[in-house]
Amino acid sequence: MQRPTILPRDSDFPRTALNSWPGRIVLVLQGGGALGSYQAGVYQALHEGGMEPDWIVGTSIGAINASLIAGNEPQRRLERLNDFWSRVQPHTAWDLLGGFGKKWSYWATLTRGIPGFFRPNPLAQAGECFPLGADHAGYYSTAPLERTLGELVNFDVINQGRVRLTVGAAHVRTSQMQYFDSRRCKIDLKHIMASGALPPGFPAVRVNGELYWDGGILSNTPTEVVFDENPRKDSLIFTVHLWNPVGPEPTTMAEVLNRQKDVQYSSRIASQITRHQQTHRLRHVINELAARLPDCERDRPEVNELMSCGCQTRMHVVRFLAPQLDHEDHTKDVDFSPAGIKERWSAGYAHAKAVLAREPWVGQFDPLSGVILHEAGDSAALTAE
Repeated sequence: MQRPTILPRDSDFPRTALNSWPGRIVLVLQGGGALGSYQAGVYQALHEGGMEPDWIVGTSIGAINASLIAGNEPQRRLERLNDFWSRVQPHTAWDLLGGFGKKWSYWATLTRGIPGFFRPNPLAQAGECFPLGADHAGYYSTAPLERTLGELVNFDVINQGRVRLTVGAAHVRTSQMQYFDSRRCKIDLKHIMASGALPPGFPAVRVNGELYWDGGILSNTPTEVVFDENPRKDSLIFTVHLWNPVGPEPTTMAEVLNRQKDVQYSSRIASQITRHQQTHRLRHVINELAARLPDCERDRPEVNELMSCGCQTRMHVVRFLAPQLDHEDHTKDVDFSPAGIKERWSAGYAHAKAVLAREPWVGQFDPLSGVILHEAGDSAALTAE
């Protein structure tokens, strides 16, 4: 099987100085199936630049990539990512046939599954009302993925707490988002499987007696778990997006299907970041006002309580966006072809390398700005006014 090439380390690769990091390193990984190889490329660049994450948050394929990173020692992480993305490549030669081959590859994936990931569930074809049972109600079985992750992820390493891991899943009965956090519970294989159980393709996964689906159906970009943490900490947050929130008006049904997926799964990250920029700015304003009070006022209990709403932390958010490949369509999230995986991996690597060379989080910023957004490939820092 052809493996995705892990790019050789450049002799001039930019390595950031420890004192240039504005706080802990957080990696947030969106869901998106085969598009997730872009995240592996981003991580490779961070790894080679000496920026290992302190905290990784993921949903769906992002949770899988996150577990491969957090669940291995630093020197083995790239190897394990490469192993995973090699195992999920289909054994076909359809890539050689261009667009025609791509369509056949898509239908082959739907009918035969992906090695190391999922396989068809024959009983699901027995009719919509056939009693499959809550733990098996899906068009596919993810038993191959369970075996793959069982071989590639060391959950003892995760639960030793060197790297914090948080994965999101949707509680089936209540429609509530649930974040499984290695700081609060012991993470095991079921938590990762639950985060990637996208219905109706994949069956829900039971954790502690409750069923969970893919967290992407509620929040495909789980950045809010970082913003909402209490107590807050200065952070450099790399958030890796796989779906494009901005795109042209579709003119064909193929373009409609493609754009619909982008709109659905890109989530509302832009509005979320704007809201958190506004909220953190108000916290900084509270600090500034409190500093102007006389000591006798600041010492009063009721004033102290109001001052506690303030915050001095600053979060730099670097937003990566996977590129749209030539002739990409609505089947892109199941394009596990060697060519697609390699191209997206290479794009993530190149984008992250460029950002590390630029270090946009270094410099002078508005003291009232608590959340500063940096777009990968754009040197301007966007701050809330």
